[in-house]
Amino acid sequence: MSREPRTRGRVTLVGAGPGAPDLITLRGAAAVRDADVILYDELASEELLRLASSGALTINVGRRGHDAPTRNQEEVNALIVEHARAGRAVVRLKGGDPFVFGRGGEEASACVEAGLAFEVVPGVSSALAAAAYAGIPVTDRRHSASFAVVTGHKDPTRVSEETRWAALGTAVDTLVILMGMRNLEELVSRIVAGGKDPETPAAVVMEGTLPNQRVVEAPLSQLVERVRRAGLGAPAAVVVGDVVKLRKTLAWWEHQPLFGMRVLVTRSEEQAGDMLAALRERGAEPVPIPMIHLVEPQDATPLDRALGRIEDYDAILFTSQNAVRFFSDRALDLGVDLAAVGAQVVCVGPRTAELASERGLPVHLVPSKRFDAESMLAEIVAQVPPRGRRFLLPQSEVARAVLADGLRAAGGEVERVTVYRNLPPDVNAEGLRADLIAGRLDALTFTSPSTARNFVAMLDTEAREAAKRCVVAAIGRVTAETLEHADLPAQVVARESGGRQLVESLAAHVVSQRSPHWPGASSEPSDGESTERPTEGAT
Repeated sequence: MSREPRTRGRVTLVGAGPGAPDLITLRGAAAVRDADVILYDELASEELLRLASSGALTINVGRRGHDAPTRNQEEVNALIVEHARAGRAVVRLKGGDPFVFGRGGEEASACVEAGLAFEVVPGVSSALAAAAYAGIPVTDRRHSASFAVVTGHKDPTRVSEETRWAALGTAVDTLVILMGMRNLEELVSRIVAGGKDPETPAAVVMEGTLPNQRVVEAPLSQLVERVRRAGLGAPAAVVVGDVVKLRKTLAWWEHQPLFGMRVLVTRSEEQAGDMLAALRERGAEPVPIPMIHLVEPQDATPLDRALGRIEDYDAILFTSQNAVRFFSDRALDLGVDLAAVGAQVVCVGPRTAELASERGLPVHLVPSKRFDAESMLAEIVAQVPPRGRRFLLPQSEVARAVLADGLRAAGGEVERVTVYRNLPPDVNAEGLRADLIAGRLDALTFTSPSTARNFVAMLDTEAREAAKRCVVAAIGRVTAETLEHADLPAQVVARESGGRQLVESLAAHVVSQRSPHWPGASSEPSDGESTERPTEGAT
């Protein structure tokens, strides 16, 4: 349901950046979150639309390189004006920077003519970012003191619309051409005819900043043929100049340990953010398909009763981050001051302890070795003798009983309360199986036993065999054991539960398998099933 429109609308022209969704500016992301209407281009990552509120209206207005736009510029201008006049916050989300070959000036002028206030949020232009991700600085005092950015979209043979290619080739040290792939042969010919040395280093960077980035380098005179043989196409940036020589030593993006890999992320959507970011930073394309859906318990009465007499317990035990999250949220709803809790608070691992502290709980004990239920039990028995003590254990409804049974055996009184339910995910299982069989997934990550079980349950025989050809990574011993029992053994087992820790473990494994000299070479489980893994506890 759409939000109530403002009494007076506003328009924000937002540069979405060169392609990688995490390269949008902080201000740009904030504008997207606050928008009532988002008009977006094909080149603006669809992932950015997930930032929008649930009530925002999103409209694809096309415009991708030479392709025919979904709507012409006049229609786009009219939509901007129409929604802004209706009192809505309108974001025009554009690839790159709005004022760098993005027709942002035309849209701003339309706002002025309509008497509408507007704002421009600059974006990272692909003219700079594609070169940077290819290891090519557009200026460098050893090779280049000037650069020009031009569009190759116009037909260079049409004199009336011609950019002065002959002059540009020699007027600046570095020339960057956007939208020039269709006319590349003619553009190169004119640059050379204008006096540019045919042996000048040149490069084409396709899908710059993305995990599928491809780069072709060649002397200018050979560039067209090399690009043709390699099969490169739009979107791409062409760079001409001596700075291209620096790529040999400065190329960094393709040397990221997970570059080009498509990695399945099974963690819950609410908790996957840090993991998705870490995968992108390491060069991978995350494929988020949550294998777990966490919701409040059907009957919160036992939890409410426990919170109502929180002072009766000697210790509260958290075996996952999710247990902390749901427990503290309910306490806040009931007005229970967790900072005043007199009981000892024990957390299964540092990630859970960190969240507990953030939520106002005083943490007294964290296992020093392994981060699972068994280690947690041993530490409690050693440091907080259970006999005669009352323990509150907020958990998932599918949590293992290891901790509760062990404490009871040691003479403690344990009350287990369900603070969240673990439901099957809503997943396109047929599509997932097809991706596995077609080899479109390179690595599979699992953050709890539940994510592993739910994934395996969706596989048929062929998909299961395909999954074994992927790199399988798990957080914690219990998750790894679940995969082992399902005949899908993990090659990577992270000790800590953080998403970044799992990604780093995966990256280290991939590097070790490639070569010890690979340039990119360089884990707390959860709950329910009682390792501090991110699912039942963190994912």
